[in-house]
Amino acid sequence: MTHRKIIFAGPVGAGKTTAICSLSEIAPIVTDARASDETRERKENTTVALDYGRITLRNGDRVHLYGTPGQDRFDFMWEILAKGGCGLILLMDNARNNPLADVKTYTTAFADVIKDQRLVIGVTRTDVKSDPGLEEYRELLDMFSLRVPVLAVDARKPADVLVLIETLLALNIGQM
Repeated sequence: MTHRKIIFAGPVGAGKTTAICSLSEIAPIVTDARASDETRERKENTTVALDYGRITLRNGDRVHLYGTPGQDRFDFMWEILAKGGCGLILLMDNARNNPLADVKTYTTAFADVIKDQRLVIGVTRTDVKSDPGLEEYRELLDMFSLRVPVLAVDARKPADVLVLIETLLALNIGQM
């Protein structure tokens, strides 16, 4: 049995906690606290340390799922949680004011992780706001020389989250 660690990152409200909770086969660990800043406008509670869940794949491999806080004031946790990971799933909330700016922010913040690990981007809330489209995300990533999968997902749907994980692991074949 192989153990792998995958990190979920992205802005507040993108669905990191929801994604992990939707798929975890164990009771997830969630470190939510009442939002105390502008986050209150988006949601009542927010992750302040990490989220943790685990799944077992059909081949018996265990995947440990870690979610980072979305607020940049907790960015010290991003580096801590990313250590030892095999990949990064960035969740982007398409309903935010400027989700493409969020892509730039998070790919810059996680540049060292992305250099050493694989990346997949999941775009959430496309049902709420369809613009920008996935192609616009890909064009932006091309400008950063990042050719990575970009998928529309619903973080509440375990099948969607599993596709992100399987896509990421498929990119890692031969690197484990």
